[in-house]
Amino acid sequence: MNSDKPFIEVAHYQVCKYKQGAPGDVFLSQKNSSDGRVITTLSDGLGSGIKAGVLATLTATMATRFVASDIPVKRAAEIIMNTLPVCQNRGISYATFTLVDIEPNSTVRIVEYDNPPYILVREQTVVEPLKDISTFERKDKSTAPKIEAHLHYSQYEARPGDRLVFFSDGVTQAGMGSAELPFGWGLANVQDFILKKILLNPQISARELARLVVYEALFHDKHKAKDDITCGVIYSRKPRDLLIMTGPPMYKENDTSIARIFSLFDGKKVICGGTTANILARELNRQIRLQLKNIDPYVPPFSEMDGADLVTEGIITMGKVAEMLEKGDQSSYTNVNAATKLVEMILDSDRIQFVVGTKINEAHQDPNMPVELEIRRNVIKKIAAMLEEKYLKEVHIQFF
Repeated sequence: MNSDKPFIEVAHYQVCKYKQGAPGDVFLSQKNSSDGRVITTLSDGLGSGIKAGVLATLTATMATRFVASDIPVKRAAEIIMNTLPVCQNRGISYATFTLVDIEPNSTVRIVEYDNPPYILVREQTVVEPLKDISTFERKDKSTAPKIEAHLHYSQYEARPGDRLVFFSDGVTQAGMGSAELPFGWGLANVQDFILKKILLNPQISARELARLVVYEALFHDKHKAKDDITCGVIYSRKPRDLLIMTGPPMYKENDTSIARIFSLFDGKKVICGGTTANILARELNRQIRLQLKNIDPYVPPFSEMDGADLVTEGIITMGKVAEMLEKGDQSSYTNVNAATKLVEMILDSDRIQFVVGTKINEAHQDPNMPVELEIRRNVIKKIAAMLEEKYLKEVHIQFF
């Protein structure tokens, strides 16, 4: 793993409008395997609920796919604008968007349509790149008056440490109508809040910063969101590495090899599986200490060992981790257990290295065991695929 190249962490956090079961904001992000570009879109559908979510999904999907297909971002934005329906009563589009295209050479291109302006933080200061405003008439076939669309386009060269923060108007308008914030939280206050959080914790992750912004907006709405609230953060920084070691090697003579990998790894380290933990404890002459606090009825307890950041049971815990990553909403898991701790570590890391032993565990071949207990390798491959495609992590798997 090349530790000199900055890693682009992309994360977002979202809450739905109060009493709505589906979000009207959509956040999509992907990394092109062909050229390494990171493309991210936040779209806000008009109103809230399922109808807004459908239009926002259409907008975000088109934007992401057009740019991934090498259509220039400004041209892609115009195509989207002429595709989206218009609310004839208000004379506005049914969805707004912020589109971010990051090249491997660190060139960042951003197109904004009717979303609040993004915030670029560099060296703990808000930087305002020059923006080109394009105005054009929508090609609306109806007899209604023509509608002008205003697209804000900007480009800059990203530097290590840059944070790009963008959000739906549920953030800036939070608290609107209240005695404290009659006109809403406002962009200036959001900027001040973000700067304070970065000053307090200069290494704060994109995921944590997005969550804090949404929580603060929700606080101003008295914890009953008046609109969908979504915040996305893109953070360029030194990669955070995580080693997950699970399963005994096929051949006993490789026990020493995996112990050496574990000892030399520079980053956080997790051991999944009792047999794996016992092998490393024996090879490294260390003790395993089982923790029996906060016992969870569905996930085996975790343990501690010197040199390891977390020690868990194997296949049941990994299966739960896969389930949580697939669902994507970690906030719904209130119990702290081995699986939630491991998910937190995975999501706070950028490059995850799996060292997977291939010796068959006879217990997992028992037909009386639950169906969801897949063979270890399949669970790891499932997790790795989700981390790469859904969470834009860099994943390496080494089998022994």
